[in-house]
Amino acid sequence: MANIQTLDPTASPLDYYGWELRRQREAHGLKQGQLGEIIFCTGSLIGQIETTKKIPTRDFSERVDAALGTDGLFSRLIGLVLRSQLPSWFQPHAEMEARAAYLSTYQAQLVYGLLQTKEYARAVLATGMPDDLDGLVAARMERQRILNREQPPVTWVVLDEAVLLRPVGGHEVMRSQLARLLEFTRHRWVHVQVLPNAAGEHASLDGAFTTMRFNDDPDIIYTEDLISGHMTANPETIREATLRYARLQAAALSVEDSAALIARVMEERYEDRSQSEERAVA
Repeated sequence: MANIQTLDPTASPLDYYGWELRRQREAHGLKQGQLGEIIFCTGSLIGQIETTKKIPTRDFSERVDAALGTDGLFSRLIGLVLRSQLPSWFQPHAEMEARAAYLSTYQAQLVYGLLQTKEYARAVLATGMPDDLDGLVAARMERQRILNREQPPVTWVVLDEAVLLRPVGGHEVMRSQLARLLEFTRHRWVHVQVLPNAAGEHASLDGAFTTMRFNDDPDIIYTEDLISGHMTANPETIREATLRYARLQAAALSVEDSAALIARVMEERYEDRSQSEERAVA
């Protein structure tokens, strides 16, 4: 059992967050319940976060900073905390992803993680039966913040048409997810193409891959297998992946035609049930 008196702030970002929250709270002469009242949560939640039994959120961190006048301390810490919740094998990829100036990915099974809605991500991550699903979902949402930076990475995404048809999370989750993809048609830095089923055999039947390019470092190719991820900067692999991606983009629909297909699938396959019920009553 975790105990607040025995937390080692050097053990992990989460331990440091809990230790620092307790230190700052006590320095302001506040009990857990009193701080909870100020930031509109329970004292029990404060205690759970201080003892690492609960993962803090970004919203919680921002409210703590405002209440305790900590100059953004917890808002800065939360990024490290949430990244630490990612599987250890995935953390190096997340660190490289956050530094990349250009991302290009082909996804054969699922919507690219940076474009997933919270509900879609929860459905995907739940399939692995993790011990802390909430923490994994929060970590995935935190990764997406790179797309909201003043200078985000240029991001090209090719999705297999099968991704649109697979009902991950159910009808409403898929409708919201496809609507989210359509929102990116107005995003200056993000471009989504769909590889139609009609393309038949194509350049990446072996599976998904992602290329990360940097301003001052060699390109990296990232792939995953059943239980882990792999990164390489091997020049021959980079050349092969670049060639394959160019062929995928050539076979895919244009950005405009892809958006039209996504919209059509959303309406025909994942129709808004509330509206269809209203029509049926009328």
